[in-house]
Amino acid sequence: LTRAERDSAAYYIQMRAELDTTNVDWQLEAGRFIDDYLADYEDAMAFYKRALDSAIEQFGENNSDVATSYNNIGLVYYNQGNYAQTLEYCNKALEIYLSVFGDSHPDVATSYNNIGLVYYSQGNYSKALEYYNKALEIYLSVFGDGHPDVALSYNNIGAVYSSLGNYDQALEYHNKALEIYLSVFGDGHPDV
Repeated sequence: LTRAERDSAAYYIQMRAELDTTNVDWQLEAGRFIDDYLADYEDAMAFYKRALDSAIEQFGENNSDVATSYNNIGLVYYNQGNYAQTLEYCNKALEIYLSVFGDSHPDVATSYNNIGLVYYSQGNYSKALEYYNKALEIYLSVFGDGHPDVALSYNNIGAVYSSLGNYDQALEYHNKALEIYLSVFGDGHPDV
């Protein structure tokens, strides 16, 4: 997207979100767009917090929309380099996802992956591997071995092994990821 297209899309997404501030999905979508395409963390956080408040009011604490709001707030903190806040919010999301979906759901795996990302960024590679492997196990059981989320897990695990200086294992995991990405997307995709 060009800058003008991003700005135009952001305008309409934000306008829609303002039309019904209690619509959790619209708040989450506006926050995600602003977070992903504009990197305006302050505005994204405002939409995520509005989504969180509306979701708690409408559905109570133990709801997947509440968990998603916590997760997204945590990722904004991650993008800002605030790892303590990231872990707090991502762990809240994980607890709710586990309660709502059980321990074999893709959203649980995503939470494990996000927590692993924080530990990796902090240089705590053993904890990062622990969480990345939990995510991989779930993704494999839910999607099988040819899904992009499985490839993401392989790639993350490979990055940890590379940081640890274990380049043979890093290469093994990165090659597994590459094989999946090539089979799913072809050779012209950014993930490849």
